[in-house]
Amino acid sequence: MECAGKGRGTRCVGPPTRRCGSCGAVAYCSISHQISHWSDHKEECERLEQQMNRTDDLYDFPFTFTQEATLEVFEKRESRCSFLSKRGIHRLGMWMCECHCWVSSVSFDCLRSEDEGWNLSSHLCPCRVAVQFIMYYAAPAAPMPKHLSSWMDYYEWRCIPLHSPVAFLLHWPLTIYHAAQVSSARSLNVESCNELCIHYLGPEKELLQLAAFGELHALFPGMKVHIELIGPAIPKERDGQKIGIRSYAHCLETDCICRSSMQTMDSSSITDKPSKVTLQFRRGFYHERYRDLVEDSFPHLVVAPNAGIAAYPSWLPTVELINKKGVPAVFSDYCEEACHLAACCITSVTGRPLTLPVQINPFRQPVVVEESTLLLPCYSNCFLFGIGCFKHIA
Repeated sequence: MECAGKGRGTRCVGPPTRRCGSCGAVAYCSISHQISHWSDHKEECERLEQQMNRTDDLYDFPFTFTQEATLEVFEKRESRCSFLSKRGIHRLGMWMCECHCWVSSVSFDCLRSEDEGWNLSSHLCPCRVAVQFIMYYAAPAAPMPKHLSSWMDYYEWRCIPLHSPVAFLLHWPLTIYHAAQVSSARSLNVESCNELCIHYLGPEKELLQLAAFGELHALFPGMKVHIELIGPAIPKERDGQKIGIRSYAHCLETDCICRSSMQTMDSSSITDKPSKVTLQFRRGFYHERYRDLVEDSFPHLVVAPNAGIAAYPSWLPTVELINKKGVPAVFSDYCEEACHLAACCITSVTGRPLTLPVQINPFRQPVVVEESTLLLPCYSNCFLFGIGCFKHIA
């Protein structure tokens, strides 16, 4: 973390160890930098204090590793690397970009078929399925509850022990599921809505974790789910490619039933054996590619994980487009302050407040982000907010 008063005319004299006595969310290297920064900070101090008061709510996870992955990582008594190493998954397959060891230039092609698994025993991951296969993929042993509202609900339904770390990766498909619920983009009656098209904006490291999206089979039973992944991080050679995710990510055990299912991802054309979950890649910004997209798939829902709307001017024409079309759009960000700043940007573009107020995502990733800008605890997909046409769900 940097001194909040960095660049105020004099050089920082050391590490930022002097925290604001009111909000506690920013820190300074010296009292002189704290004084010089007050003219800017006084506008946000009370708001940040209120956000810091909600810290305990963000630590509220049911997992046996919660303190290790939240408070201990936040206080640097633990790290993501050490957490993953203790569980034997450090720098393996889908886990390789969950710590600082990951290099952002890693190729999208590096996640090959042999890596498309959890690298965990079957009892630790959602590969434990019924014997009966349906449309080339296996169904969960238990029927889906009417509504999943927490990680506890999900783990109990999928019969996963609370010491399993799979929520580290499953926050991607579970956030999609929750966004669909809060937006009412799909009916809870599957018979009246058997297809769902989602435009997913700004994917980055989840491009190396696509096998985890196989859980959409379970989250949207009986439905065809098509996701358009649009963003500048899509490699040029992948632009326009469609893949079908035909089954769940597999476990380590060679005799598990998940191994007898079809290959998790198939990049070939989908013909005689269609997948219920398909992903298509589009390189570029949403407002630039929208016309091409709607020719093939008009969205029921737009989802933008960890959007950073206030940080990137390229979001403004995209927000303007989404507002014009009226499609429900759910954004997420790492902390509440980022959502507040995003809401200000959105209001400046649309002239209206958020349709979906800022709220904690119950399916946020259960490990804090290391080296966040503020002393606010940050999590991937931590808070949600939205614009567009939303319907109330009783």
